[in-house]
Amino acid sequence: MKSDQEDKPPSKPSLNNLQKKKKNGYGSSKDELLVYVYNVVEDEWSYISTITDKEERKKEIERDNNTAECYLFANADEDEFVYISPKPITPNFKKYFQNLVGAKKIEILVPKKDTGLICKDLYNDMAVFHKLVNKAKRYKRLTIVSYAASPQLYELKERLEKRGLNVYIPEAPTIDCSWTVNFFGSKSGIRQLAQQSSALEPDFIMPEGLICVGKLDAARIAANKFIKDNGVVIKTNKGSSGNGVLIFRDGQLPKDYKKCERSIYSYLKQDEYWERYPIIIEDLIPVNFSNGASSFPNIEFKIQKSGKIDMLYFCTMKITEEGEFYGLDMHEDVINERLAARIIDTGYYIAERYSAEGYRGHFDIDMIATKYNQVFVNESNTRNTGGTDVYKVALELIGRDFFSDSYVISRSKFPLHNVPRPSFPTVLKKLQPLLFNKKTKEGIVISSENIIKQKELIYIIFGNSKRRAYQIEQDMRSLLH
Repeated sequence: MKSDQEDKPPSKPSLNNLQKKKKNGYGSSKDELLVYVYNVVEDEWSYISTITDKEERKKEIERDNNTAECYLFANADEDEFVYISPKPITPNFKKYFQNLVGAKKIEILVPKKDTGLICKDLYNDMAVFHKLVNKAKRYKRLTIVSYAASPQLYELKERLEKRGLNVYIPEAPTIDCSWTVNFFGSKSGIRQLAQQSSALEPDFIMPEGLICVGKLDAARIAANKFIKDNGVVIKTNKGSSGNGVLIFRDGQLPKDYKKCERSIYSYLKQDEYWERYPIIIEDLIPVNFSNGASSFPNIEFKIQKSGKIDMLYFCTMKITEEGEFYGLDMHEDVINERLAARIIDTGYYIAERYSAEGYRGHFDIDMIATKYNQVFVNESNTRNTGGTDVYKVALELIGRDFFSDSYVISRSKFPLHNVPRPSFPTVLKKLQPLLFNKKTKEGIVISSENIIKQKELIYIIFGNSKRRAYQIEQDMRSLLH
């Protein structure tokens, strides 16, 4: 049954179907203070905390935290906000962001201790916590928006309320519905929803697979599937961006069953999460990686506090053969009308189920499209996504009609090996001719300074056409080599 609050859009979203929050939509008056919490590690804690290798776990936390600057851009439409960051953001990058989006007042608060649980770190850091409380007391309401609705976010809300503050979390479920975050955001949860929905929404299908518990059983099942189908995908219940996923293609494992089982088991025994959480074993769906324009469609929604559903955009994701996400293309023509109609239809059905169960906030649906026009739901991320910040900055820089007026490219993991001692000022200077121009509404936006220190670049490119966007990217590569 379709929601009474939202009708399905036409086969492709018209410009009026794309939802644009008003400028400074939450902190829109002196009566309200907006706080954004970048709690990405909290969202992935069930996975990260069970990485057996302590050095690898530390690196994963560092990688996640180094993207903190990117989600300043998730607030590109706000004039004033407080940003709770796991890592310091330099005055240079803050000024760059402010000049780009016209944000007037931004305060960045960083808890001194970093345990990976930033909400907990915030309320345990008395100096920073008191600073936030004292600032919030000057407003009638404190509105908190976060990357994800983690258990620690609800604890932070409670602690702030005990200080006499009126706290509002519009992009999170109520506490009694908070189970929806981890359930629908898990590999097993979305699979159970698909199984329940087979009669009501026959287009909501996932790759054939099953859920099991224990490394040994998983290795046996996966080996059987690999030998029979020449490929298999193994997932932990709560990974992210390709983490906690094993993809084996023809030729990558022995064809002898016992040898294949032992080989798979050797991978599974490396990390604790394979033992602790359910394991999902799926068919490997063949896709053409050279046709990245349509093989991995994605759609993002936002469910408002009232339960109203807003479709924000669709895009195509860039995925490595190992299953790792590294970017997206966003424009109304990135996928054909037939495929767009299919993913919108399935997306709205899933959004209605989420809304009915009490989920609130952003979420996306990752899909796989084959050359035979089959579309499989792969997973759902119940949080801000790899496209949320891109969507928000596109609305701010290009305008309400960005989905038709601008071809948007977002990429991460671009190597800076040919830039000696890369720094934000150095990269900014090299790319000066290509930086985003507010008059032409074309050019490059640099999303992170911390990542540059790791000799990588995260960027967004706006072009008046696909050809222009990719030409700007090619020119960027030339300037950096």
